[in-house]
Amino acid sequence: MLSELCHELRNYFETDKYFGAFKIEDNVITGDFILQEGQYFRIVGSVFNDGVYCYDDNLDLKDEEFGGALWAMAVPLEVIALASEIEEWNNLYGGADSQNMSPFNSESFGGYSYSKDGGGSSSDGTGTWQKAFASRLNKWRKI
Repeated sequence: MLSELCHELRNYFETDKYFGAFKIEDNVITGDFILQEGQYFRIVGSVFNDGVYCYDDNLDLKDEEFGGALWAMAVPLEVIALASEIEEWNNLYGGADSQNMSPFNSESFGGYSYSKDGGGSSSDGTGTWQKAFASRLNKWRKI
């Protein structure tokens, strides 16, 4: 979710960018870069692993060699917490069976009816985490 959030914000909180050849083997990245344990980083230019990761023992990367970039990041704790909240919101409201995913603002049939409350929904009836969290995202957004 953090990768998707940073993309939405157009802000990867990068502190350094390392360009060159990188090798990923058995969840170990080798190349010319400096990261601290627990630091977030972005892989760019990879076939299998583009995205944002935390530099720790829980990396889940596919083996490959690539020429690209590794961006060291300094993600604020508030943004990491927001990513967790958005993930929880998506689990509750972002699924295909969620009312937010329905193309309708309201429906009624056979004695059943519902109307969306507007929480995270736009006037066209589509609800997304981007809309639900818009006011909290703007603080971090780059234009």
